Amino acid sequence: MADITSSVAVPAPTRRRIRWSLIGDHAILIAGSLFMLLPLLVLLQTASTPDLETMKNGPGLYFGDQLDDNFRKAMFEASGFSGANTGLSMLKNSLILGLGFAFGKIVIGMMAAYAIVYFRLRFATLAFWLIFTTLLLPLEVRILPSYEITQKLGLLNTYTGLIVPLIASATATFFFRQFFRSVPEELVEAARIDGAGPVKFFIDILVPLSQTMIAAMFIIMFVYGWNQYLWPTMITTEEDMYTLVRGIKQIVQVLEGNEIPQYGRANVLAIISVIPPVAVVIFFQSWFVKGLTESDK
Repeated sequence: MADITSSVAVPAPTRRRIRWSLIGDHAILIAGSLFMLLPLLVLLQTASTPDLETMKNGPGLYFGDQLDDNFRKAMFEASGFSGANTGLSMLKNSLILGLGFAFGKIVIGMMAAYAIVYFRLRFATLAFWLIFTTLLLPLEVRILPSYEITQKLGLLNTYTGLIVPLIASATATFFFRQFFRSVPEELVEAARIDGAGPVKFFIDILVPLSQTMIAAMFIIMFVYGWNQYLWPTMITTEEDMYTLVRGIKQIVQVLEGNEIPQYGRANVLAIISVIPPVAVVIFFQSWFVKGLTESDK
């Protein structure tokens, strides 16, 4: 029996081939990720070192021990004259601007797209293209008349003045129009047979069906509103209305007498300002992709 078992040939283990293309793809992705994280690491390094050392030597390859102190200054100490523009207040203003900007553009875009698609208006197509051509007029082109109207309405240094003049969105109207046109006509007829009016059809049927598109538009509009700098700079003159983006710029520009720019404090605020948009993108990323692809059904 031993001779029989010893004569049986044992197959040699097969060697797995190395997929160099897969390794190359992952290497490129890892290198790109590190390249994108490098500015954040520089921010974190300069936020942990004394301001004088940063001003003299620039960013280094080591981390200091000033991160806690700079975080306390950034969030709870004011940098202006009124004592009202702390990091917490600027964070609150940025959140209000980002959320109001996103929700306002989504609501206006959905209502405009609903009217264009489902109301048989004679000039609906012309109205859509007129709305779409406003993409050729960015904020920088129309900022002076927008500011003049906002000033005459008494909306300077108010959340209404920050949000309302910017919430008209041709981008949201375009994407919601494409999505509404992909809704089956049978669903519209069934809603009519059941007695659903225009408002009920919009709220009970279209809004639930548009959840993925709403999420996709929310990401785009929230990030765009959060990063606004020019419009808040013109509209807000009181320090308690400053947003994070403007507050960071003001802190870096401080250079009076023997005072040096507060790089550590500004960089801590810069790191904090990155967190909400990143969190929104991570939370809605699956809905973002699904919402943009579903518009082409």
